[in-house]
Amino acid sequence: MIFDLDGTLIDSFFAVELAFARHGMDLGDLARFQRRRKLLKYLGGLREFPKNLRRQLDKENRKRLKHTLTEIYRSQAAVFPDMAALLQRLIETPDIRVGIVSRNVTVDPDETVRLVLERHDIDSARLDFLVCIPLGEDKLPHFRALRERLAINPARCFACGDEYRDYAAAIGAGMNPLVASYGFEDYDRLADSYAIPAEVIARTPRELIDRLCHALDLDPSPPARP
Repeated sequence: MIFDLDGTLIDSFFAVELAFARHGMDLGDLARFQRRRKLLKYLGGLREFPKNLRRQLDKENRKRLKHTLTEIYRSQAAVFPDMAALLQRLIETPDIRVGIVSRNVTVDPDETVRLVLERHDIDSARLDFLVCIPLGEDKLPHFRALRERLAINPARCFACGDEYRDYAAAIGAGMNPLVASYGFEDYDRLADSYAIPAEVIARTPRELIDRLCHALDLDPSPPARP
């Protein structure tokens, strides 16, 4: 089981929105953010574009923004409801291999991911893999490399992300895709613009958890941990 991090496991919009606000910028609301094309996502809509553009053109401003985002991620970024419990359960299930492939854009993303998970009582060292790649890099070769290293039939592999690129990488690697529409791209964009089948799109973390547990023959509502 391969998870994306930002927008799938973690409520990244909150962290990005807060970092932008500290630097005098505005992303607009989540619904409008999800509908924007990739190049314009962080420049805002018509209302926010001029102010955001001025601040992002300056190299030092971008550097300060990245450090602020890193601090917010490490101290405040939250895992979506019940996703920490799901990840912990998958880690503890003997015959499941689980990990994260992420394009997290903070400073030293491996450390950022470790600290975020640690705040939610998850030991990242117990993951079978944690791969952080540059923002523009394709996940496909990493999916293939992990599948081959772990010697797992692609028909028994699942990959879940919140963007079309995550879906395409899963399909390209011969894996079963799951897509979250509560992250960086909304349901209409994923289903209509990218023609992703509605059957693999989850509108909420709970829907994703139920669908994945069904696929892995796990009880979707295990007893609460003490």
